[in-house]
Amino acid sequence: MTTTVTPTPAAAAATAAANRPVGVVPTLVARRLALMIRSPRSVAIPLMAPMLFATVVAPALGNTLADSSQHKTYMTFVALAAAGLLIPINCLFAGLGVLTDRQTGAMRELLVAPIRRASIVLGNLIAALIVTAVQVIVLILGAAARGAQFDVGARIGWLIAAALALAVFVYGLAEIFATRISNAEEYTALVPPVAIVPFFFAGTLYPLTSLPTWLHDVAKALPLTHAVALFRYGLTGQGGQALHNIWGGTNAGVMATGSLLVVAAYAAVALLLALRLFARAGTS
Repeated sequence: MTTTVTPTPAAAAATAAANRPVGVVPTLVARRLALMIRSPRSVAIPLMAPMLFATVVAPALGNTLADSSQHKTYMTFVALAAAGLLIPINCLFAGLGVLTDRQTGAMRELLVAPIRRASIVLGNLIAALIVTAVQVIVLILGAAARGAQFDVGARIGWLIAAALALAVFVYGLAEIFATRISNAEEYTALVPPVAIVPFFFAGTLYPLTSLPTWLHDVAKALPLTHAVALFRYGLTGQGGQALHNIWGGTNAGVMATGSLLVVAAYAAVALLLALRLFARAGTS
């Protein structure tokens, strides 16, 4: 005799929620944020260098390289670029949490839970985005307190969209690295070439036109170059020049759309690849 057990509505709803990536994502986000807060250094350390850059180095460079009438303009120019350093560093360091989960066995527990693999990646991504957003706000407020002049208006949406796309791109890389690398030392060694080296070729400290022609062409292919140009377009009155240095056009809105599509494309490819590799790693 066969007995059929019919699940209760509550159990059925719980099972359905577990099978949906979105259903458990808030719980996974809260878990990751709790781990980050438990270790304040993981939040503070990525912010230290960009904050120092925006509040100390940028004013010093403005005093040295620009005349008195252009001091604040150049300071603002460099201070916004510091966000292009903060976002990659923070998102890459967020990937260390994934590596730690693997080493401590916590990842194994998550993988055997009745949830989709994508939920784990999305939960970690959203937690990294929340922390990064807070850090970028602190950075901009610190730069403003030191004298940077920002034009907060309708175009700030370009900055938000570019920062979001750049963060998703770099965090996608972080997940890929954490999936393929087995120790923290090897992972940390990737931070300078991925997060710091591109910073110096992305039009952060000087216009792209100051670079040699071949390096100018390479810089235009970097997502960070487009993101930094959108940061300036979104929060300053002179941001259109940064876009012109990339595209050579005259319509700032069209150029901004093109740059945002470039960063978004990088983000989509990195995130999809991260999800694919994580799913494979979870079943192997």
